[in-house]
Amino acid sequence: MNSLITYKPMGAFDLFRDFDRALSSFFTDTPVWKSRTPAVDVREEEGRYVLEAELPGMDEKSVEVRVEENLLTLSSTTREEKEEKRDGYLMRERRGSSFQRSFVLPRDVDRDKIHARFRNGLLVLELNKKPEAKPKAIEVKAE
Repeated sequence: MNSLITYKPMGAFDLFRDFDRALSSFFTDTPVWKSRTPAVDVREEEGRYVLEAELPGMDEKSVEVRVEENLLTLSSTTREEKEEKRDGYLMRERRGSSFQRSFVLPRDVDRDKIHARFRNGLLVLELNKKPEAKPKAIEVKAE
């Protein structure tokens, strides 16, 4: 059986990402252990794989889904700016968040027949299998 595999590149950038996440927890109410990577469920059904990613507070315009070779990547970058003028002072806040999550696709996925839909913060990807990858019965004849 084939399966989707989470792609986690190793390198110096992982160190910086993890350090930044740990450091930001000291200045916010977000604990170090809380993940900013969306939760993803993957299941295999007859003729396809279904991937569901929880993306609360986002819309379909802020999410990007890409396939390169055998790598499926979900990503998003959001920016928010707030400006408040009151009682002789100006307060500006800028926030941003981003994520990227990649999966190695099994060989039996038809990359031309991947469908995505987004509703109420849930991204659903249907990864159809190639017709030749589907099991077929072979008739046994008596001689």
